[in-house]
Amino acid sequence: MKQALEEFDVIVIGAGHAGCEAALATARSGFQTGLFTINLDTIARMPCNPSIGGIGKGHLVKEIDALGGEMALAIDATGIQFRRLNTRKGPAVQASRAQADRLVYHKYMRSALENQPDLHLRQAMVLELALENDALAGVICFPNAFYRSRCVINTAGTFLNGLIHIGLEQFPAGRDGEFAATRLSDSYRQLGFEIGRLKTGTPPRIAGNSIDFAQLTPQPGDDPPLPFSFMTDKLELEQVPCYLTQTTAETHRIISSGLDRSPLYSGIIVGIGPRYCPSIETKIIQFPDKESHQVFLEPEGRFTTEYYANGISTSLPFDIQIAMVRSIPGLEHAELTRPGYAIEYDFFQPTQLKPTLETKRLANLFHAGQINGTSGYEEAAAQGLIAALNAIRNLHKGEPFVLRRDQAYCAVMIDDLCSRGVLEPYRMFTSRAEYRLLLREDNADERLADYGREFGLLQGERWLKLESRREQIGQEKERIEHTVLAPDQQVNECLRQMQSAPLTEAQPLRKVIARPEIEYARLRELKPDWPALAPGLIKTVESDIKYEGYIKRQREQAIKLQDLEKIMIPDDMDYNTVHGLTREIRQRLTEIGPRTLAQAARISGVTPAALSILMIFLKTHGRSGHV
Repeated sequence: MKQALEEFDVIVIGAGHAGCEAALATARSGFQTGLFTINLDTIARMPCNPSIGGIGKGHLVKEIDALGGEMALAIDATGIQFRRLNTRKGPAVQASRAQADRLVYHKYMRSALENQPDLHLRQAMVLELALENDALAGVICFPNAFYRSRCVINTAGTFLNGLIHIGLEQFPAGRDGEFAATRLSDSYRQLGFEIGRLKTGTPPRIAGNSIDFAQLTPQPGDDPPLPFSFMTDKLELEQVPCYLTQTTAETHRIISSGLDRSPLYSGIIVGIGPRYCPSIETKIIQFPDKESHQVFLEPEGRFTTEYYANGISTSLPFDIQIAMVRSIPGLEHAELTRPGYAIEYDFFQPTQLKPTLETKRLANLFHAGQINGTSGYEEAAAQGLIAALNAIRNLHKGEPFVLRRDQAYCAVMIDDLCSRGVLEPYRMFTSRAEYRLLLREDNADERLADYGREFGLLQGERWLKLESRREQIGQEKERIEHTVLAPDQQVNECLRQMQSAPLTEAQPLRKVIARPEIEYARLRELKPDWPALAPGLIKTVESDIKYEGYIKRQREQAIKLQDLEKIMIPDDMDYNTVHGLTREIRQRLTEIGPRTLAQAARISGVTPAALSILMIFLKTHGRSGHV
């Protein structure tokens, strides 16, 4: 191997949302980190909708914040509209979402990276992994430069052999206007990795001064807006509205007329697209009886008139896109600033990863983000952070950092990926988690902050703030336990307004809060002598009290599952020696190589009977260990 131009502890490939979190985490832990990106001017770019959060996704952002990541702080600093979703449903599925000023978000994140000690940004295209004596030694960059590193975290996203489609035209690109990484996949093929193809896409962008907003339904932000980060006390900003419109029968006719030139329906695109975010072409074909589809117009920023037309992602020819958009109410005179497009890219089946996100074939090589078959900024950022924490553990020669499914949404996602693999781009939903009441947005700090502290990511003011939050929650719960609410006129009138039965005698405050219809924040307004609390703290306390029984039950279920998590399966397990397993199950277990019996139970196709056989074998032959 030639002389290295530079040496790092960690090299991160790609400066999207996964790469930013990974690089910041390793540098904050004191490791010399090189962040390699094809273009420094597109760090943390938002090629799809300019927003952060959503159902399931907002939970991930809160967890990133609780572990000491940057995404929540970034959106609080650069958001232009904040909304809470599912507020009429239970706290487990309530989530935060914010519109970002996409250019300002990029500038914020670039500044965070550039000003982070021990983090070094390099504009370079990684061509291949560098090996010495069959061990990872770093990366080779264009034109033929060797950079040495002890660990590599690959977050290349859609850049691996990225191919953009607009109608029947196609061209290599990682995102529109950026080079694709065309050689890195070959390096992986030579190492024997399984590579697949996925597809995602974007809608056209529209000039705001060509939109007739009078025909649209405005969607304002919440008042007051609630922040993402536990560090942010409150948000003071003028919020920018989004707008709703919908497709029409004429829209669907125009789309149908262009299907013969659609790369999706002419066999040109071979990658599998996201089922939960289909193109508008797919929508009208799969739902022919649906008269219209919602179009959500999202501002790209505070200082631009450009809008993102969420809901009409497409790869149709540009002339069809123009006609399609102009058939939508309010967009009759729309000017398209950029066409929508589909992009195909290479990904690596995540069953080739350990639960640490380290590859099984090559030690100290980690994958995070769309390279693992996921979609979304939030999913990528969470993986980047977890991969970095495990790289840190590797460098310290410590134990793997693997969270349980009852501890975090990021653990649910990573376990799904490593145990089941993907057939389509993976997206986080609250429905994927068995223990949703344990994994609320508001208690992410209680679940994860100690880990962030352990890794050195939560220090100084940031840690003190989280400690103060915990202390205030504990004090408020203690006060509630010893408070009795008297049945005075003011209290009963408040209860009536919340359609709750008035008090006829004094009752413990906890019992009143436990009523489903009670909003504790409104009750507190009657008692100015009670200690002041931030809205987020009040909601956390209220949820813990209202759902105490359900939370207890889910904790008990999680503890039962932990018994299976403690039964370890050896890395060198030969499933061919386990009599009674079908050939298909043996192949699946061998392919994935579960760490524990619990992970084996979550693998598609592994039956309860097979699990019993495996458990008996491990106990009989003394092959199991306990953590």
